[in-house]
Amino acid sequence: MNTHEAKGQSPAANPPRPKSERTIVLVGLMGVGKTTIGRRLAQALNLPFSDADAEIEQAAGCSIADFFELYGEPAFRAGERRVIARLLDGPRHVLATGGGAFMDAGTRALTKERAVTVWLKADLDLLMKRVLRKQTRPLLKNDDPRGTMERLIAERYPVYAEADVTVETSDQPHDRVVRAILDALERHGVDIDP
Repeated sequence: MNTHEAKGQSPAANPPRPKSERTIVLVGLMGVGKTTIGRRLAQALNLPFSDADAEIEQAAGCSIADFFELYGEPAFRAGERRVIARLLDGPRHVLATGGGAFMDAGTRALTKERAVTVWLKADLDLLMKRVLRKQTRPLLKNDDPRGTMERLIAERYPVYAEADVTVETSDQPHDRVVRAILDALERHGVDIDP
């Protein structure tokens, strides 16, 4: 039982932390580099890093692709929401989320209330170049992965735009993307000194 349950409060009842103490949550489509960039950002900020997808796989005891196949996307999103809420209860860190996490209204509200959200944005061609390297993307296991990505961009980009900060990733070195995130966070009032 966590301290919120012991006090009869929900995690959402926590008072918001100041920006300088908030977890930094990376959102964006699959293939944008949330995990790779997140690790480097955490290192630059001298903060721990966590990957929501890895945490979900550990909790479920199977891969995300297998979870999707066995239980479906709604069950996955419910588990994802619980994992992200738990991670946001912990100490400040950098958190990479799955591509659909921010689309869930409950997860989005929680991250906007308790974290600083950063949308890593990339164009379709760059995303396709990256996602086609792996065959583990459950949403792309169909005859038209490019069409699927176009649909996801149309659906998700307007929602991702609700993030606190947007950083265009383009096809530049990850260290430059991290620098752009640090600059954007600083402009947003987040303390970036380790």
